[in-house]
Amino acid sequence: MLVTSKIPFAEPVAASPLEAAPRLTLCTPVTQPRNTPSLMIAILCIVLVALTLRPAIVSIGPLLPGMIQAFGLSHTQASLLTAIPTLLMGLMALPTPWLARRFGRDRVNLVALAVLLAATGLRAFAGSIGTLFLTTVGVGAGIAVAGALLAGFVKASYPKQAALLMSIYATALALGSTVAAAITGPVALATGSWRLGESVWVLPVVIAIAAWFYIERQGLTKGQGGVSPHRYAMPVRNPTAWLIALFFASNNVVFYAYISWVAPMYVEYGRTPTVAGLILGSFTLAFLISNPVFGMLSRNEDRRLALAVSSLIALIGTSAIAIAPNAVPFIAVPIVAFGAGGAFTLGMTLPLDNTRNADEANAWNAFVLLVSYIVAAAGPLLMGYLRDVTAGFEVSQWLMVGVSVLMLAVTPFLQPYHLKKGATGRVGIGAGYSS
Repeated sequence: MLVTSKIPFAEPVAASPLEAAPRLTLCTPVTQPRNTPSLMIAILCIVLVALTLRPAIVSIGPLLPGMIQAFGLSHTQASLLTAIPTLLMGLMALPTPWLARRFGRDRVNLVALAVLLAATGLRAFAGSIGTLFLTTVGVGAGIAVAGALLAGFVKASYPKQAALLMSIYATALALGSTVAAAITGPVALATGSWRLGESVWVLPVVIAIAAWFYIERQGLTKGQGGVSPHRYAMPVRNPTAWLIALFFASNNVVFYAYISWVAPMYVEYGRTPTVAGLILGSFTLAFLISNPVFGMLSRNEDRRLALAVSSLIALIGTSAIAIAPNAVPFIAVPIVAFGAGGAFTLGMTLPLDNTRNADEANAWNAFVLLVSYIVAAAGPLLMGYLRDVTAGFEVSQWLMVGVSVLMLAVTPFLQPYHLKKGATGRVGIGAGYSS
């Protein structure tokens, strides 16, 4: 029988016979586990996991000078330490839905967090360039799978609170980034080693594993193993899905390029490593603040106005940095982040706006992540390459301006698919509401 949640903080209630008819017109009803945890417990667990999904990437920025010196890396090689995890966040989106169906979403999430834990710890003590990059692959794989599965968890367990929970998730991601940007540099400076600055990020992953072990023990994935009764293919023929992927890719190009190179860039501009770290911290802090702001402002499924506003703010910031990079970095850099943060929160919600249930959301999410993060991996890589060939960051800053223009140009076309079709209910790929 179809199960719905009538009160957000209550246990799911079976639909009455009188209510069942219109709800059962879905091709694949969304059933919620009988023992779905309370919303507050779910929020806590989502936050604890999200806090671990960026420090292993963001911490690289403040540590790059020391790592370049220790391993003799070029700027292009150093950029791979951020580009590899970003690329894997796209590539691992392909097998993740199948892994969730085959072995259970929460169990796979636990394994992903364990991989992240091991890879982060081992990378801190890498003795060669090969080990450094191999453990970075492990970091990227763990982050990719865990991040991709959280959206499916939200859609399956709390569909009516999806926008709220994705906003909280994005805020927690940004909080983890902010703490990593603020703490990593001082820890490395105090200990005289980049390795200890990296190794401190093992502890949050241990806590996240404990939190998700609780979710897994609740039996939320029981009955999810084996073949799903209805499989959804990636929406490769849906133009809306491609536009969402392009928007999200543009946003992530800007985010990961700045996360990787803001601190090293301002060291080259004459700032001390501590001040450069604070500039990076201002970026992640503004990103953090913007997540709940745009999450609260965007209440409707048609989020085009909010998407355009966030993109325009990012464009203003990237333009200011390109024109006068060393003038007011503590203003210009946070402006970029505030726009990118709002666009990130809204962009993560777009696949959920276009789908009807967890399996379909997983398919759309996998497609968007696959396309967007493969493209986004070029951000830090291009900045590093352009730094090597031009001996400066000026050209790469104008590249970020161009990407911001593209992000803004896409926003008028991001109306949800079912609203474009003028449907009275949600329309998915090959499925929809019956009349």
